[in-house]
Amino acid sequence: MTFAFVVGRVVFVVAVAVTVAAVTIVGPGRLVETRRTFRERFDAIVPYVGLLAVVLVANKVARDVGPEVSELVGIRITGWLRRVDGRLLWPLYPNDTPQVVAWLQSMATPELTAYFSLVYVYGYVFLLVFPLVAYVSLPRPEPIRRTMIAYGANYLIGVLCYVAFVAYGPRNLIVEQAEGLLYTQYTHYQFVTNAVNDETNVFPSLHTSMAVTAALLAWTTREEYPIWVPISAVLAVSVVVSTMYLGIHWATDVLFGIALGWVSVAIGRRFETTPPTVSGFKDRLDGLKNAIPVRRR
Repeated sequence: MTFAFVVGRVVFVVAVAVTVAAVTIVGPGRLVETRRTFRERFDAIVPYVGLLAVVLVANKVARDVGPEVSELVGIRITGWLRRVDGRLLWPLYPNDTPQVVAWLQSMATPELTAYFSLVYVYGYVFLLVFPLVAYVSLPRPEPIRRTMIAYGANYLIGVLCYVAFVAYGPRNLIVEQAEGLLYTQYTHYQFVTNAVNDETNVFPSLHTSMAVTAALLAWTTREEYPIWVPISAVLAVSVVVSTMYLGIHWATDVLFGIALGWVSVAIGRRFETTPPTVSGFKDRLDGLKNAIPVRRR
């Protein structure tokens, strides 16, 4: 399989899933109204679209040059991640505590591997794309605005962490205990993952943070889309587990990813009415500096 074929299949499957979800969850009425008033709705979110576009472009550039910069200036934390991961199950196994990833893979079956592989690739993309369609179909702009800000915050903070920290995942470090199941059982997915990620981009887990973000955002629109709340929750939990089950992330990466998701949604809610600006950021920095007590001689 070629890269173009794999990407094309992902796009096709996700497009079908989003279409079905839009008709069944959003509803034909909302979709028709969205099409009729799309220009007005788009005008209300233009600054947020621009901010997200800038973050995504910066993220792409940072991912291209980030690994080289990280190797020079990054803090190497793989050993710490492994040690913490190896102690999380101590309450259950005090005498011989396994790595969380190895423990999960001890329960592996062909069916589970297939499920988590599909969720990691297709379910994850659907979980992020569908909210953009669903929230732009709401009459008020705040849900789609907070979503774009939260997504942007995820990527911005995540890529900064990838530059600041050098970390390798379980499949690269404890090969005798954890297998990269996604790559050994479904090798064609490497075309996609290798194109958008580097093996040192482990801490925190952006798959986790983005999935948690989508689930938390679903809760904020539970009145408009009640059925989306349990669907997003199941998908988010599945994505989170898949990152460890497939040997890609440590449980430590996942814990920090959950925290990043929560912080990103908080940032999204903070700026859902007024987008952040450079001048506003400067004013906040000035405010922080003024708040720091200075000893006068």
